Amino acid sequence: MDFMNGNGGNPAPERKMPELKPGTYKKIGWGVAVAAVLIYLGSTSFYTVQEQERAAILTFGKYTNESSAGLHFKWPYPIQEVVTVPAELTQRIHIGYRQEAEGSVAVEDEAMMITGDENIVSADAVVQWKISNIHDYLYNIDDPDKFLRNSASSSIRAVIGSEKLDYAITDGKTVIQDKVRELLVDLQKKYNTGIQIIDIKFQDIEPPSGQVEEAFREVTNAREEKNTKINNAKKYENDIIPKARGEAQALLENAEGEKKSRILNAQGDVAQFNAIYAEYANNQSVTESRLILETLETILPNAKIFITNSNSDTVNYLPLNELMRSTPASTPAPATVNPPATAAPQGGDAQ
Repeated sequence: MDFMNGNGGNPAPERKMPELKPGTYKKIGWGVAVAAVLIYLGSTSFYTVQEQERAAILTFGKYTNESSAGLHFKWPYPIQEVVTVPAELTQRIHIGYRQEAEGSVAVEDEAMMITGDENIVSADAVVQWKISNIHDYLYNIDDPDKFLRNSASSSIRAVIGSEKLDYAITDGKTVIQDKVRELLVDLQKKYNTGIQIIDIKFQDIEPPSGQVEEAFREVTNAREEKNTKINNAKKYENDIIPKARGEAQALLENAEGEKKSRILNAQGDVAQFNAIYAEYANNQSVTESRLILETLETILPNAKIFITNSNSDTVNYLPLNELMRSTPASTPAPATVNPPATAAPQGGDAQ
C-alpha cells in the first residue's frame, strides 16, 4: 500500500539515512570506551575513609601504605585495593556473658573458672581495646576478635587459678584485674597482633549460685562490717589522740609555769629575808622589836597594843590603837610603829 502525498496523489519519496564519513563509527566506539574507562576509574579510584577509620592500601595484594580520614585516590583494581578498619574506635569484648537486646546473657563456659584452692568461681569481664598497628592487625592474626577473646579468657583463668577463692571475691579483685591486664598486654606484644589493650574491668567475681554463694555473701558482709568498725575505731583514735596530746601539753606548760612561779616566789622570799637580815645586822634590837610588833599585828589583828616604859616613876605608855583611829581616813595608818632606839636598852616592854 502506497501512501499518497497531498500533491496529486503521487507516492512520497523514500528518505535515506545520511551517509557517515569513513572512520566515524570507529571514533564513536573509542568515545564510548573512553567514557566507560572514565566511569570505571571514577568509581574505583576514589575512596572515602570515615572519621573513626583508617585504610590500608594494598598494591598487587601487598601492604604498601595507609591513609587517614578523608577523600583519597588510588589506582583501580587490580592494581591497588583498599581495606578499611575502625582503628580510631575504642571497641569492647565481653568475657563470660554477651550483651543482647533483651539484656545480658551468661556464657557459662567462659565464666566458670577454678581458683588456686580448687574452688569454682564465676568471673565476668569487659575488655576495652583498639587497633594500634593496621599491618599487624591484618596480617599477623587470622581472626582478631577470636584471638583477643581467647587470650583474654586464658589470662583471666591463669591469674584466678593462682589465687584463693576468698581473696578473689573480696579484697583481691583490683589486684587480679591489674595482673590480668599486664598478662593480656604481654600476649599482644608477643604475637604482634597490632591490638592495644586499653583496660579490663571485672563486672563480677563470685562463687556459683546457691548455698555456696549465700555463705560467701555472709562472709563478705561480715568482712565489710569488720572494715567499717576498724575505720570507725581509727576515726575515734585520730580524734582522741590529738586531744589527749593537747591536754598533756597544756598540763606540762601549766606545770612549767607553776615551777617558774614558785622559783620566782622563793627567790623573792630569799631576797626579802636577806634585806631584813641586813637591817637586823645593822641594828638588832630595833629589828627585833619591829618583827615582834608585825607578828603580833598579824596573829592578833584585834588586840590593843601599848608601849610602856617601866623604868620611870610614872607609867608612860603609847596607845597605838587610839593613835591609829585618830589618823585621818585619807591618810593610811602605818602598819607598824617602831619604838625609839633607846626604848629597848632602858628596859621598855611591849604588851
